[in-house]
Amino acid sequence: MKHNNHQLEERLHHPPERYFLEDPWRVLRIMADFVDPFEILSRIGPAVTVFGSARARRSDKYYRLAVHLAQELARHGLAVITGGGPGIMEAANRGARDGGVPSVGLNITLPREQKGNRFATISLNFRYFFARKVCFAKYSQAFVFLPGGFGTLDEFFELMTLVQTERMPRLPLVLVGREYWSGLLRWMRRTLEPAFISPGDVKLCTLVDEPAEVVRLILEHTQGLKAPLRVSRAFA
Repeated sequence: MKHNNHQLEERLHHPPERYFLEDPWRVLRIMADFVDPFEILSRIGPAVTVFGSARARRSDKYYRLAVHLAQELARHGLAVITGGGPGIMEAANRGARDGGVPSVGLNITLPREQKGNRFATISLNFRYFFARKVCFAKYSQAFVFLPGGFGTLDEFFELMTLVQTERMPRLPLVLVGREYWSGLLRWMRRTLEPAFISPGDVKLCTLVDEPAEVVRLILEHTQGLKAPLRVSRAFA
């Protein structure tokens, strides 16, 4: 084990020349991660991305909430996009499929947890995390965050940053579950806001508990949109 760790450390500090020689081909692999998703997702119509834990069981209250939320979004003609895995992602894809709207799963292969769920009627597989993130952001009119782990928090803070820096328009960023999110928001106000973010930046997101509140916020936003939509600076 020590020998293997030493070899890994050597490779990290002195990467083989072949790694850099492969970069031109790596660029093509990155491009390939965008081609089919861009073509397919551009056709699905108005969509909402739902984030949340891959570990939530079907008996979990947030699993049931995600199913109901996706059904309500579908009732208003909104497609649902998820990370394509189990847990909350499965639940949202399930509700969307039941509601008869595009149920999209943007799946990425991971060593644990992440396997595509059977409720996604459109399933796309990604090699790179960053390409997957672009597609979440580019093709959604709103973002919903149910309780989750590092992945959910990563998406939350990245999207907050894009809106804060005006790389994306002010889209609904909706946190669901006061019990789960209140502590984080309290920390942001007490620790970040005095020195590290502008007053009011925490208000870029909205905290709710009920699916009906989520749908209302999203519909208020989408009904106020005027065509043609402004292209986000992040993707221009």
